[in-house]
Amino acid sequence: MTDPSPTPASGTSAAANTSPAAPPSKGPLSFLSGALTAGLLSWLCLGLSRRLALYYALHPPHYASSIAQSIATALKTLLVGMAFLATFSFGFIALGLGLTFLRSLVGSSSPSGDSAGPGS
Repeated sequence: MTDPSPTPASGTSAAANTSPAAPPSKGPLSFLSGALTAGLLSWLCLGLSRRLALYYALHPPHYASSIAQSIATALKTLLVGMAFLATFSFGFIALGLGLTFLRSLVGSSSPSGDSAGPGS
């Protein structure tokens, strides 16, 4: 029977043949699809945020106990705040990916390694 474990000689040759490959570069289509996805999620989160804010404006929590009132108010603030945080986070991601998409379409006129800044 043959032993399936690699011998030291075959293990080193296999390691020499498999060098770590560079990750594939992202293209404009990837940036555009990411920007559209983030924009859609931002729009959906905006609708959720508006509905939460409207619901809690029309139905404020009223409890006899001050501790229960404090917990309900804190929970309301946390939920509305997290919804708006998600809205603006997805919005800024969409904006950044949209600008990256436009930048990838225009391209760079100078090589990436030859970036001389001001004062050089």
